[in-house]
Amino acid sequence: MGDRGGAGVPRNLLNDLPEPTGEEIFDDLLRLPGLRIERIVSPGQVSPPGFWYDQPEREWVLVLAGAAVLRFEDEPEPRALGPGDFADIAAHRRHRVEWTDPDRATVWLAVHYGSDRPDRPA
Repeated sequence: MGDRGGAGVPRNLLNDLPEPTGEEIFDDLLRLPGLRIERIVSPGQVSPPGFWYDQPEREWVLVLAGAAVLRFEDEPEPRALGPGDFADIAAHRRHRVEWTDPDRATVWLAVHYGSDRPDRPA
């Protein structure tokens, strides 16, 4: 998705969704030192059993379409997210995707920022 549309041409994150392949699809929208913005399309994906994300940077996620359930290792209850819901995830805060809607694509906007290693590229 990175270059499509050219400079100054409006784009819509809910248009041009990829065909479902059974895999989650990540499209970089903007990549700068210390900042990465991506669209994630999740057609029914969940984190593998026992897997936890443990990222060296912060991540702010927003559900644009569909629905998802996030679980944080340090919280007793999972968080249900629908369109407009967001979460700011601290660096190294272990989390996983418990569920995404299997009947329609869940579209996320993810902003990765604030690496705990200043020399690490985005």
